[in-house]
Amino acid sequence: MADKLSEALKTLKLSSADSTSDSVEGCLDCLLKALAHNNVETSGKIQEMGVLAMMPALLSAQNSCTPKVANIIAEVAKNEFMRSPCVEAGLIPPLVQLLNCKDQEILLQTGRALGNICYDSHEGRSAVDAAGGAQIVAEHIKSLAESTDPATGKLLTVFCGMLMNYSNDNDSLQAQLISMGVIPTLVRLLGVHSQNTALTEMCLIAFGNLAELESSKEQFASTNIAEELVRLFSKQVEHEKKEMIFEVLAPLAENDVIKLQLVDAGLVECLLEVVAQTVDSDREEDVAQLKTASDLMVLLLLGDESMQKLFEGGKGSVFQRVLSWVPSNNHQLQLAGALAIANFARNDGNCIHMVDTGIVQKLLELLDRHVEEGNVTVQHAALSALRNLAIPVVNKSKMLLAGVSDVVLKFLKSEMPPVQFKLLGTLRMLIDTQADAAEQLGTKTKLVERLVEWCEAKDHAGVMGESNRLLSALIRHSKSKNVVRTVIQGGGVKHLVTMATSEHMIMQNEALVALGLIAALDLDCAEKDFVSANLVQVLHKLLTDDHSAPEIKYNSMILICSIMGSEPLHKEVQSLAFIDVVSRLRSHENKTVAHQASLTEQRLTAQS
Repeated sequence: MADKLSEALKTLKLSSADSTSDSVEGCLDCLLKALAHNNVETSGKIQEMGVLAMMPALLSAQNSCTPKVANIIAEVAKNEFMRSPCVEAGLIPPLVQLLNCKDQEILLQTGRALGNICYDSHEGRSAVDAAGGAQIVAEHIKSLAESTDPATGKLLTVFCGMLMNYSNDNDSLQAQLISMGVIPTLVRLLGVHSQNTALTEMCLIAFGNLAELESSKEQFASTNIAEELVRLFSKQVEHEKKEMIFEVLAPLAENDVIKLQLVDAGLVECLLEVVAQTVDSDREEDVAQLKTASDLMVLLLLGDESMQKLFEGGKGSVFQRVLSWVPSNNHQLQLAGALAIANFARNDGNCIHMVDTGIVQKLLELLDRHVEEGNVTVQHAALSALRNLAIPVVNKSKMLLAGVSDVVLKFLKSEMPPVQFKLLGTLRMLIDTQADAAEQLGTKTKLVERLVEWCEAKDHAGVMGESNRLLSALIRHSKSKNVVRTVIQGGGVKHLVTMATSEHMIMQNEALVALGLIAALDLDCAEKDFVSANLVQVLHKLLTDDHSAPEIKYNSMILICSIMGSEPLHKEVQSLAFIDVVSRLRSHENKTVAHQASLTEQRLTAQS
């Protein structure tokens, strides 16, 4: 074999461009045999002997040898070390030129050659791009899409593979294919050739690549991709095939228009079936499929229209099935069920209906199962759902009566920031406008101490912010001296003073109102903390800062009036010449601020 190969390579090198001779054809056959026997070794010899340099001339001659030459290039380019030499030997322009011929065998081998040269090769892709190869291939696919002839199916599979190798992991080349309009063509292929497994798989891989690009979603949305994928999915029995379709569905389902199309096409029913088939299985692939299906279900509920369609006024069969996941013994289903409720709870109507139909109890039972060494993702999801359900005012008292705050407080010992964050948000939503509940919680020493601790969680800005906001909310909604005293004794005052300097106006305001209540309800007890936290300097800065919002200036002046009964604070106010700052605010463009400035000035003058 080795001798024959060397002989064939020498003959090829000596042959002229007149490649019709039988000797050239015999040499090509010998090369193909050798490549089939040992591709790597033969490819190395082809490179060594400089035969690649002969190939452009052999390709350009376009005769009976042409498909064999293209086939040899396709075989050689299966090796990574041969792709750059193929480009350097100038093979791309003549190969792209061959894409214009009508001969199906030449087109097939040329498509293979170009596809293999492009595989994971920057040089290959750049050369094909420069020669305009992708555009010609895309046009071929479009013109052949409707043909169901088996030979055409094979050619379409090769061409789709070539475009995939050309654009894989390359955003700009993928964007180029999208602008050429390949997406509608590939969707059409999926419809016409659904019986052709190889072509279907190639389309799916291409969709998976292109769907990651944001610019593709609009084109996908204008096709019937949702129907085609759901139809294909419902026919699959093999795990691998379903997995391939899932990989396309997940990025597509991030788009709200496509979410709705997928729901209309019946994807949800397919997903519920997958869940039913895999829920009791321990097989690794079934566990993976259960997770993918339930995650995708939750993703579909992130779209407002698709979510509302599936809610069906709380009577939808899909909604009922998803609810049944919450009491399940499967952690993945518990998680998906809780996340689904959180997604359904995105408008007041849905929230009110769900609270009235007992969903809160299901979530509380779920949380109770996860208090000791529980699953953090399930805890986080269930708390998210409760937080959303607590937003409508009419739900708050019902949820408090159901014992939500008691169950939520069991997670105070959690060391997981995501759980801490949701716990804080849930409590804050629950006590909003609920004076009794705010007083009840605000006098729990352990809760206040934990909040003060979390107010210092500098590594977790979200937890720190929510702790401050809940501390303030307990005071603002209870307006209770007992709560104020618990916060003062727990060391919370300094954090509220710091919160007044937050970059978020809403937090500044909440802090100032809470501080005003502390001063009004228990100034003697808070005096020392106000002094050590430099409250007066903070207020001076807020009033002199041109960027402070009118509400901030207004609440700062209210607070100044409230602290005037304290001798040390009164002295600080006098030493910082507040009267000048306030008198300037009398001409403020906001009438409420200007009016409060007049009142504050009178108060300061009277007490000076």
